[in-house]
Amino acid sequence: MQTLITIISFAAGLVVYAPWLIVLLMVALVPAFVGEAHFNALEYALQWSRTQQRRLLEYLRQTGASVETAKEVKIFGLNRFLIDRFREISLDTYRANRALAIKRESTMGLLTAIGTAGYYTAYGYIAWRTLTGQFSIGDLTFLAGSFRRLGDLLASVLVGFSSTASQALYLDDLFSFFTITSRIDSPEHPRDVPTPIAIGFEFQDVGFQYPGTERWAVRHLSFTLHAGETLALVGENGAGKTTIVKLLARLYEPSEGRILLDGHDLREYDLDALRANVGVIFQDFVRYSLTAGENIAVGRIDERDDTRRIVQAAEQSLAAEMIARLPARYNQRIGKRFSTGVELSGGEWQKLAIARAYMRDAQLLVLDEPTAALDARAEFEVFQRFKALSAGRTSMLISHRFSSVRMADRILVLNEGTVDSMGTHEELLTRKGRYAELFELQAQGYR
Repeated sequence: MQTLITIISFAAGLVVYAPWLIVLLMVALVPAFVGEAHFNALEYALQWSRTQQRRLLEYLRQTGASVETAKEVKIFGLNRFLIDRFREISLDTYRANRALAIKRESTMGLLTAIGTAGYYTAYGYIAWRTLTGQFSIGDLTFLAGSFRRLGDLLASVLVGFSSTASQALYLDDLFSFFTITSRIDSPEHPRDVPTPIAIGFEFQDVGFQYPGTERWAVRHLSFTLHAGETLALVGENGAGKTTIVKLLARLYEPSEGRILLDGHDLREYDLDALRANVGVIFQDFVRYSLTAGENIAVGRIDERDDTRRIVQAAEQSLAAEMIARLPARYNQRIGKRFSTGVELSGGEWQKLAIARAYMRDAQLLVLDEPTAALDARAEFEVFQRFKALSAGRTSMLISHRFSSVRMADRILVLNEGTVDSMGTHEELLTRKGRYAELFELQAQGYR
């Protein structure tokens, strides 16, 4: 308000004595302001168009300098490839920024020259009228000082507007992100998740396509996972096993059909409550650079201070013995991201991940390829423990090892996203179908 009052006062004085000075002032300021706003917009557009390249640069940097990729980068000699690709994209980005900078500075230089000419014309006009006797020395002093001061004030205001407008372009992206709402949410009046589950889960003609693809991941799926039952999913890669798990946890919604829990659509239940009752360990589980105890506690992070529960989950997953050998036991940081971290083997990481499922103590327990990194003895022990701990609890098991799935009450065989057959291990072998074929192929490797 103070600046506005000052601007109005100076502008009124100039209008009274020499209205043409206002026109010259606009000539001196407006072109540079318009040019600045124009190039701010061009710079934003350039940055927006280069978003994918910046992500790729960050990916190349991480790939070339991370612990997870170090072995292959060295063995395959990828260092030169990664450096050359980084340099190529960086130079391309540099050239685009350089071209815009040159265009900006040359154009703004011209507009600044026009502004400077406007200023000197105004001062020349004031001096001429003073020399011809139309203005007094006092008028000269007042008009020259007012013109300069008004020009500085208006320039600061226009620069502020230009800066705000430039930042607003980026803020618009931020606010647009904030307005994004989840496609999967709880209903306005959700049902309570049944405790305990009485009937189970039922897939009714379920089909699903991942966003942006035309291929059906699963189609016409109809089967039931009964309460208290252990169901194994078997099939070749891409058959839709993990997709079924994601649909059960409502990470995605079916593209067609529906999934029922105790006779009601999953979409009728509170989303958070439903997921709290589903414990899933995926084959691509996350390796957190946290302590061993925290790596287990993420299964139910609200209970991270419950040491007894964490230790119990570790014992159930057979991770306790491994943790006991760590220097700081459950307080030992895991992974090599930090200097105090201790790296684990793939099998040891997997035991920690399985402990998360037991930590969750959910009504539905799902293990997706839980023993892929374990040796034969550890795998046998894990499944024997899983069988004992899942007694009376609804559970789902995904594994390519047929020696593991034999423990399930029933086995669901998937083929290209559809149900091929279902039954016990013995029943499926008797039918001489796909399951028997896959079982025989795997068995030949042990003969």
